[in-house]
Amino acid sequence: MIHIFEPKTKRLQLRQWTPEDLDAFFAMSSDSEVMKFFPHTLSREESDATAKKCQSLIEKNGWGVWAVELIDSKEFIGIVGLYNPTAELPCAPCVEILWRLSRKYWGHGYATEAAEAVLQIGFEELNFNEIYSFAVVKNHSSRAVMERLDMVNTGENFLHPDVPNPEHLREHCIYKFSQLDWVKSVT
Repeated sequence: MIHIFEPKTKRLQLRQWTPEDLDAFFAMSSDSEVMKFFPHTLSREESDATAKKCQSLIEKNGWGVWAVELIDSKEFIGIVGLYNPTAELPCAPCVEILWRLSRKYWGHGYATEAAEAVLQIGFEELNFNEIYSFAVVKNHSSRAVMERLDMVNTGENFLHPDVPNPEHLREHCIYKFSQLDWVKSVT
């Protein structure tokens, strides 16, 4: 039986998806401000399919893109996790860390807090050598999270093959964190 990791921080629980998450995930994924660095907002069908895929990958691997909730209120606030992108990327094959939070929860340090817990699982439990993150070059908020995590900009910008349009969303930057750097940062 697969061990399901469910990282926990002082304020956040990263956990397997439940049917109760679907409405909040759709609200987040259909918010044009949250999705401004994605090619489009998600329809209800696309949102539900994405949630199901996240749930299935956690069931299969024990890790993936978790639902994130506030411990105190049990509110769904977004997603954070690890993923193996299938696109032809400069870092492929690789493990990506990603995050997306509902707008109401921006500016509270939740993305950084959850991502730190995910990096710990990735390096200490799953023994990954490197974890990457990438974002639209102009997505300064996401890049700021990467920098707060002490991820290093590789300087290898690329045109994302899964983002044909709009053109201004194609150029992505890549950040990475090595297991060796992780060990140095926690000792």
